[in-house]
Amino acid sequence: MRILGIDPGYGITGFGLIEAERGNTQLLKCGAITTPAGADFSARLEMIYEDMRALLEAAKPDAVAIEELFFGQNVTTGIGVAQSRGVILLAIRQAGLQVYSYKPMQVKQAVVGYGNATKHQVQDMTKRLLHLEKLPKPDDAADAIAIALCHARSSTSLLAQFQQR
Repeated sequence: MRILGIDPGYGITGFGLIEAERGNTQLLKCGAITTPAGADFSARLEMIYEDMRALLEAAKPDAVAIEELFFGQNVTTGIGVAQSRGVILLAIRQAGLQVYSYKPMQVKQAVVGYGNATKHQVQDMTKRLLHLEKLPKPDDAADAIAIALCHARSSTSLLAQFQQR
């Protein structure tokens, strides 16, 4: 199964494409969609939408996993990220793909085995699970790969298989 993981943002949206088959998982591609900081916000959203459509067309994933939003201290930034996530979800929907959302704690639990793991622990385990020589950059891409791994592990669990019947 080809899984595209997405870490939404309006400055940088990370993505990671993995292939997961019977316990064997490999990284196919990762990177980031970026928008210029000085651009009009609606233009940035349009860039994200168009780039996401092109990515979905090129990657041809079977499933898309995206991180749910966590509103911490900066609600203003969270609103912008929510709008970015909205245009990403629209592009996924228009591509006819199923989208799966995961909370940050779920990603940490699936990748590290501990829901309160640090960002460094998640990145290190992602590197180990995929047998990578170095951590993918930018951090947003590494986060997106972890989201894809979360879906790979969640979708192949016995509970998930039971619920699909």
